Amino acid sequence: MAANIPAGIDKEQAFGMAETEMEYRVELFNRLAQTCFNKCVDKRYKEAELNMGENSCIDRCVSKYWQVNSMIGQILSAGGRPPM
Repeated sequence: MAANIPAGIDKEQAFGMAETEMEYRVELFNRLAQTCFNKCVDKRYKEAELNMGENSCIDRCVSKYWQVNSMIGQILSAGGRPPM
């Protein structure tokens, strides 16, 4: 399988960029999981499974987290400033 590497970037640079992107994605996932867990799951475990309220909270939390992350990514890639 041939990778499409942009002109001016060698394979080593492309590998480094892919590795950095993977580290970023893992960090993002870990922060999302920790943030939503801390916000939504009761500290005193009563049941082995998530209850309906915890499930709903986690769904909303993850959705908002991705929306904000996407907005920030768009702003940064455009080189702009956030709307005030």
